[in-house]
Amino acid sequence: MSYESVTVLVVDDEEMVRENLEAYLEDEGFKVATAGSGEEALELLASVSPHVGIIDMRLPGMSGNDFIIKAHAVNPALRYLIHTGSTNYKLPVEVMNVGVTHEDIYIKPLQNMDMLVRGIDRLLAK
Repeated sequence: MSYESVTVLVVDDEEMVRENLEAYLEDEGFKVATAGSGEEALELLASVSPHVGIIDMRLPGMSGNDFIIKAHAVNPALRYLIHTGSTNYKLPVEVMNVGVTHEDIYIKPLQNMDMLVRGIDRLLAK
């Protein structure tokens, strides 16, 4: 599959995680936009139309859950993968209502980032 036309939004407050995901996804052929907070990511949605967001849950200010709910109001077509270090993360009903499922949750650190590409492929096929 060719990914040149697919934009992925990476939202994570850890710069190293953002940079690693960005480099990996760009190597896979995706266009990538990054943000260090939910607020910054919401601003990006005005100029970038991502297809998939990879969202950390623990962010400064707005949580990842709140970002997903607000971003869905701005761009209902955007799909999400949750990338969290919280092993006890519980998917709220409001986030499920946006279309996020338990299959869309990835716990950091990922041993194999190919899992994210498979997750993106699954979301793009919906």
